[in-house]
Amino acid sequence: MRATATWRKSSHSVGTSNCVEVADLHPTIAVRDSKDPTGPALMLSRADWRIFTEAVKRR
Repeated sequence: MRATATWRKSSHSVGTSNCVEVADLHPTIAVRDSKDPTGPALMLSRADWRIFTEAVKRR
């Protein structure tokens, strides 16, 4: 499923090489290092993804 995923990265990451990409894999969210697209991906539940993104926004 990861091989056919549509990966995207934040528009805020333009011009930087330190990016993460995300893909919606129903029912999970995958997160990977954009510099290593064939490397490991972190798989998060939707609830955990929501918690993570809310924490990032607070910083």
